[in-house]
Amino acid sequence: MGTTTPPRTLAEALRARGDDSLAGLLRARPDLLNPVPNDITQLATRAGTRASVVRALEHLHRFALQTAEALAVAPDPAPYETLLSLLTGDGLDDGEQHDDAGAAITAALPGALATLREQALVWGEDDRLRLVRTARELLAPSPQHPSPTGLGPTVAEATAGMSPGRLQEILTATGLPATHDPVSAVAALSALFTDRTRMAELLDSAPVEALSVLDRLVWGPPYGEVTPNPTPPVKWLRDRGLLLPVSTRTVVLPREAALHLRAGRAHRVPEPVPPALAAVAERDPQAVDRAAAGQAFTALATVEELLKLWNGGGPTILRAGGLSVRELKRTATALDVPEPIAAFWVELAYGAGLLASDGETDERYAPTPASDEWLDLPAADRWTHLATAWLAATRTPGLVGGQDAKGRALSALGPELDRSAAPDVRRRVLALFAGLPPGTAPDPETLLRRLRWERPLRGGPAPAAPAAPSPGGTTSGGGAEGTDLRSRLALWTLNEAELLGITGRGALSSQARALLEEGERAAAAFLAPLLPEPLDHVLLQADLTAIAPGPLERPLADMLSVLADVESKGGATVYRFTPGSVRRALDAGRAATDLHAFLAAHSRTPVPQPLSYLIDDVARRHGHLRIGAASAYVRCDDEAVLNEILADRRSTGLRLRRLAPTVLASQADPGPLLEALRDMGYAPAAESADGDVLITRAGARRTPPRTPPVPVPEGPPVPDDTLLGAAVWAIRAGDTAATVARKETPDSPSSPGPSGALPRTTPAETLATVQAAAMTGATVWIGYVNADGAASQRVIAPVRVEGGFVTAYDHTADEIRTYPLHRITGVAELAEEA
Repeated sequence: MGTTTPPRTLAEALRARGDDSLAGLLRARPDLLNPVPNDITQLATRAGTRASVVRALEHLHRFALQTAEALAVAPDPAPYETLLSLLTGDGLDDGEQHDDAGAAITAALPGALATLREQALVWGEDDRLRLVRTARELLAPSPQHPSPTGLGPTVAEATAGMSPGRLQEILTATGLPATHDPVSAVAALSALFTDRTRMAELLDSAPVEALSVLDRLVWGPPYGEVTPNPTPPVKWLRDRGLLLPVSTRTVVLPREAALHLRAGRAHRVPEPVPPALAAVAERDPQAVDRAAAGQAFTALATVEELLKLWNGGGPTILRAGGLSVRELKRTATALDVPEPIAAFWVELAYGAGLLASDGETDERYAPTPASDEWLDLPAADRWTHLATAWLAATRTPGLVGGQDAKGRALSALGPELDRSAAPDVRRRVLALFAGLPPGTAPDPETLLRRLRWERPLRGGPAPAAPAAPSPGGTTSGGGAEGTDLRSRLALWTLNEAELLGITGRGALSSQARALLEEGERAAAAFLAPLLPEPLDHVLLQADLTAIAPGPLERPLADMLSVLADVESKGGATVYRFTPGSVRRALDAGRAATDLHAFLAAHSRTPVPQPLSYLIDDVARRHGHLRIGAASAYVRCDDEAVLNEILADRRSTGLRLRRLAPTVLASQADPGPLLEALRDMGYAPAAESADGDVLITRAGARRTPPRTPPVPVPEGPPVPDDTLLGAAVWAIRAGDTAATVARKETPDSPSSPGPSGALPRTTPAETLATVQAAAMTGATVWIGYVNADGAASQRVIAPVRVEGGFVTAYDHTADEIRTYPLHRITGVAELAEEA
């Protein structure tokens, strides 16, 4: 429809949009789709609700938000030139610098305005720009919610409760003629403050101290406290309306006067372009990939070690959920990392579905069945699984050790760690990395500034200027802002990306670029050649150590972890053989011949004699003493050994008593008795009720099948093109039914318009009208209530009416449908022009 009438409401402005533009609105604000609006009027109403507008404002970049803030303090409606002037100022105080900034603002403003229009926050033609009422309420200055611009109320707003006599006194002090009513007095004072020439003359006559007071208030906050007997400079300003009373002790600088002092600018520092990222280093991309691959290998080894550590059942779960501080510290010691890093690895394994609660009465954490499948994957695929889980996770390990809103400590794997903004921040940080040349390490400070520009409202307003003393000598609010959540998430992202091998030496790796752009398969293909191949051998040393010069194949690593203790890690892992480690292997059911054969098969060096002697010596003594359950007993064929134990002072606490020449009884349990005798230097073995040696293999404990924790969404998901097309079509169809022109009848208005009121006719009138329409092929408008009680309006062309049903072509749904007549609330004929 080629109308030139400017839209009078947001609904009319949306109705004039094309389908692509409506789809863009729904894509930018997906919360408007739940549920799909019945028509354009309902869409406009929903787009103006407070929750939806707040969400839309939070997703604006800084200059688009500054544009909306400028419109909030501009007249409503405001022409484009007024908006531009509020952002650029009049340039009377900046000279060449203003020209450069003004050019950038002039170039960026159309794009910012297009963004606001696309998201239905601004509507109207350029000569009548209107900010959505809810957005104006959120962004306009008020004593309870100061504007980010630092501006105060207008003269009209600040003098709303002032007596007429006081207004006339202000006019007299400023040299203006008296008026006959308060409205004209306010208009005269406002005209003075907006007249650059007359305002400059008024300020030229002001005391220097009065100008200093204005300087402290001009960029906000505009409120200040005064004493009952103000100083002469403050009194001079108050007498001339440059400070207007808000309460008995508070005054405010009116908006018109502040804009004059600011040279017409709504913002102190407009930011039309995003801050550029600065590089701290330019590195060789191949060196970056190798460093990242090395860290990726370390990440895999750390997660594997964590799974092995909790293989037989991990720590118990706190009643409130999560790990206790003691258990986290114990895990950090075992992994040889600081506690915050241990919290990251634990949360990463949990988020990847490798760890979970076992659900038992004595609830503990344990590996999941999926962890066994993960361990069988190639190393590159294991890494992409971890990296993908990290990118999507909303759980935030950086919060561990802090406190929630109620002052309760936040524990690893506990509740309250989800932050819905985390995935978006991670991907945005990595996208900024990816926008730099390969091998470039960005400056973290400039990266944070860029993120704050892109989402200024998510973590709160931009850092405020230092607080200024009020006219009464006190501080007028403000103050430095704390670090916002998105900035902390970004800093944690930088650290976690380096730990995980996403970045190397501060720059994005090629495998991470492939993961972001092409997916897991491409990332694994990049990473696989950079990871070391698993080895099937070790190097045995004469000092009872074995050196693994690289990662070991899983069966070899598992067996070696039982037979020896890890002494050091790094590029090569050093294992040490001790009597205790050899006894551990024997307890697990290995014979001495098995251990000799294992070492000979997997060593590239001859098995040293000291190691062979150690195995044989431990095996010879292993099981010589037998411990069973009496409470416990000690059995040995050699009476001299039992006599030696009884004579040893260290056995006093065991309360041993001889039952037979070869048997001692103890009131201690078998487990503690076994450990006590081992501490005394013996090599006892536990035995069963049948007298056989018990094999004590490390039992693998697994949880029931578990799904990884589901990320907490930040908002509704972005709809795909198919859903957007269907939604736009449904909204257009509903709008057609809601706004189609109807014939006037004596009992009903000709058109309910966008309000959506349903037609009302008697059953007899409804039947007669649809029968007539079926005979003549006419199109009618009906109100319909479905089985769920939902009312809608439809435009139909009846084809057949019989059996209490009308079969018609539904123009709204674009298909043939059948409607029960008893569910039709009423019917009306369409006007001929429709």
